[in-house]
Amino acid sequence: MTRITDTPAVSHGFLLDGQWLSEGEALEVRSPFDHHLVGTTFRPRTAHIEMAIQAAVRAFEVTRKLPSYERQRVLQSVAQGITDRREDFARTIALEAGKPIRTARAEVERAIFTFNIAAEESTRIYGEWLPMDLQAFAASRWAMVRRFPLGPIAAITPFNFPLNLVAHKWAPAMAAGCTLVHKPASQTPLSSLLLAELVEQAGWPRGALNVLPLSSRDAERLVADERLKMLSFTGSAAVGWDLKKKAAKKRVTLELGGNAGVIVHHDADLEYAAERCTTGGFSYAGQSCISVQRIFVH
Repeated sequence: MTRITDTPAVSHGFLLDGQWLSEGEALEVRSPFDHHLVGTTFRPRTAHIEMAIQAAVRAFEVTRKLPSYERQRVLQSVAQGITDRREDFARTIALEAGKPIRTARAEVERAIFTFNIAAEESTRIYGEWLPMDLQAFAASRWAMVRRFPLGPIAAITPFNFPLNLVAHKWAPAMAAGCTLVHKPASQTPLSSLLLAELVEQAGWPRGALNVLPLSSRDAERLVADERLKMLSFTGSAAVGWDLKKKAAKKRVTLELGGNAGVIVHHDADLEYAAERCTTGGFSYAGQSCISVQRIFVH
């Protein structure tokens, strides 16, 4: 039987303005399980960051005008692409993140679901009709509310869910017609680069998705640049709040983990409760935003 750790190492460029580049310093991706080489990609240089931002700004003039049915088609195509290559994605996750293959497969299924939901929501971005006759001078007046895509977005994701947390950034942005400059975690960039292939193949406009395996220091350029209208960050609380301070006037969405509690009631099956709390607290070494961290027993 072939072991998953026998999978040959791969070399992968990064996606910038519709091109796959193998430039800059080599970045080795090693398995946290046994430290063997899983694959190699590259650290973009400072000039690449500027090129990616320019590409995202330029591509936004295209994506902001895409009709909802076209955004839906692309998102559905990505979901189907993940479905067709679900085992490739699961193996990549298992190798670079050290997840059990069963858990990796569950993450792939969630990513498929995420893109399918985004495809549905891309056709549900409705407006509103509002009466304005709250005072006599405004009699017979009304207002119409229409929603517009925000603009280019900076996205930063952590290592623990290298596919699904990426999907949580990309899919809603694409559904709304926004462009992206994305920094995946240095430990787990391969899943996002594999996903970027599918987005490109689905026909998403050139430059509308840029995936740069930047260092944390270089990624701060994305946070401060005013051309990027939103920062979407998932990671530690300390880093997230620090980035928010540096984000100037842009909108910021932070997902900084949780403090999940469990209540064991007096009539609970204690053996079952103990088993579930153990699983919830220690699966994947606790590296989950919903891991059990507090237990209250009646």
